[in-house]
Amino acid sequence: MKDLPLDEIKIFLPCYQPMDQAPPNLTLEDQKRIYRTMALIREFEFRVREQWRANKIRGLAHAYYYEEAIATGACYALEKGDYITSTHRGHGHVLAMGASPRKMMAELFGKQEGYNHGKGGSMHIADVEAGILGATGIVASGIAPATGAALSAKLLKNNKVSLSFFGDGATNAGPFSESLNMAAAWKLPVIFLCENNGWAIGTDFCRVSTDAPIYKRAIALGLPGVQVDGFNVFEVYKAVKEAVDRARAGEGPTLVEAVATRILGHHVGDEQNYRDTTDVQVLYQIEPLLRMGNFLKTQGVTKDELDAIQAEVVEIVKDAIDYAENHCTEPGLETLYRDVYANNEIIL
Repeated sequence: MKDLPLDEIKIFLPCYQPMDQAPPNLTLEDQKRIYRTMALIREFEFRVREQWRANKIRGLAHAYYYEEAIATGACYALEKGDYITSTHRGHGHVLAMGASPRKMMAELFGKQEGYNHGKGGSMHIADVEAGILGATGIVASGIAPATGAALSAKLLKNNKVSLSFFGDGATNAGPFSESLNMAAAWKLPVIFLCENNGWAIGTDFCRVSTDAPIYKRAIALGLPGVQVDGFNVFEVYKAVKEAVDRARAGEGPTLVEAVATRILGHHVGDEQNYRDTTDVQVLYQIEPLLRMGNFLKTQGVTKDELDAIQAEVVEIVKDAIDYAENHCTEPGLETLYRDVYANNEIIL
């Protein structure tokens, strides 16, 4: 990273911030836990791609590799009992919330022991008791439920907040403006977190938006907006923590735009033939896990300690794959109509 000039970095990451110090409230143990979560997400996603290409995972899978800093930093700023809504690229979000890799992998394999009994798959993992209100494959469709959860928190006065993850493509959909307007007008405790990786599937976001900085849209809707370096877990954490504190204090919502240029494809089978990927190779030098590891070394964490964390997450994901493939069951025919209705009653 020392060999990469700052002006070259900012071509690809305009809001780049050096990772030179941790937020004062994060201890070294906090920082190592953050690194472990990021490493777990990275390992999980690369193994998902591997299993999908081996035809062991059906349907599509949209991986979160190289965007781990956003989910990890954001979820570390939340408290137990808070809510999130996720996207089609939701594996990282739910892992950052503490989801079980075993149950997640079982769900991806379509097995009964998965979070949604094998019926949700990669894009629809939910665990309401853990605050994970659901991932969704429909662009922008998680924003309104997060707003609704925030409304319930305000009415119940339970001091909870909700956070909605969504991509840059969602900001041109109706639920974005509608939900932000409602949340601002009623001062709801919700954080709108846009993961701007620059691409809406194969469309360069700048082709479909005349004012690319998304955080500026907050001004017109009457709430604070901030843009952060999405490859820097500390910057994401600080922005979301401030937004969470505002929300709990009754000061309403915040729009956070985390910028993280997409390195690999939209989904695990996407070869990105629609873009020139040669120049984004520089991003491998500033990607979030590498940066966090390098920072920890400056704090006295040894390479052996980092290697041990990596070895641990490799074993966790290996165990999850073995569990899903060899120790779980396919949903039986008798479950075909189960879960169609909230109370599991079948109406014919």
